[in-house]
Amino acid sequence: MNRYLKNIRDGKAINFEAFLKKLPDDIAGRHWKYFSVEKVGAQKWRVSCLEDGLLERLEMVAVKPESRSQAASQGDSHRHAPDHAFLLVYHSLQKGQRPEVVMLSREGAVCNFKSKKFGLLVENEQNFFDNTRMLEFLGECEGDNFSLDNCDVILGSGNRVTRPLVLDWLGQYDSLFCAFDYDLGGLKMFGSIKRYLGDKAHFAQPIHWHQWHNAFRKTPGSSERFAQAIAAAESFGFDGLAVAFRKTGHFMEQEMILDEH
Repeated sequence: MNRYLKNIRDGKAINFEAFLKKLPDDIAGRHWKYFSVEKVGAQKWRVSCLEDGLLERLEMVAVKPESRSQAASQGDSHRHAPDHAFLLVYHSLQKGQRPEVVMLSREGAVCNFKSKKFGLLVENEQNFFDNTRMLEFLGECEGDNFSLDNCDVILGSGNRVTRPLVLDWLGQYDSLFCAFDYDLGGLKMFGSIKRYLGDKAHFAQPIHWHQWHNAFRKTPGSSERFAQAIAAAESFGFDGLAVAFRKTGHFMEQEMILDEH
């Protein structure tokens, strides 16, 4: 955004539509209140700022924050990842139903167990607490035996696991199996993890998808979202999942795994 702001100050034409995408939502949504524009060429506008001090405020927002508190002072604390994170994990030394708390910071991890070779990252709480069934499901998917003796089970809790601080810790596993909802959100989250961890990341899914077609019941929401999910599945080589999307017209939430099939 700094380049656009400099050009506005210098009276140079910019691509105003591209500039709007860089602005905070509250300003972009009412841009006519803050800017006047004059088209001078194809995708070129000369822009004037109508509010004193706005360019200075935007320049401050454009600076990458060095801390969470600095990001908050710029009006959006989410622009900087937290310095700490917490994960819930089931492991072989665990007694009872209470999971282990792992505390992560930039200095390292604090936990009371040694991680196993494999990790199973489970998106939803219900499936995480039923870790025995999820490990059985993973075994059915991979054609192998999994238990807490060789595989830790980690609660994902949505996109929070895509933070670099968490992904660095998850990268310790030789293989990280991702058990997410079978929808666009789940595929996007897996894509973020795979871009970071590479071949260590695996998507937990049945070998024979046709046996699970009756479990697809979640409405996609829009035809565009549905098409994106099919394209994402195909891009990963998940042809059986793409076929399941097409044949059922629905998505599948991972709680359906807990039913007997």
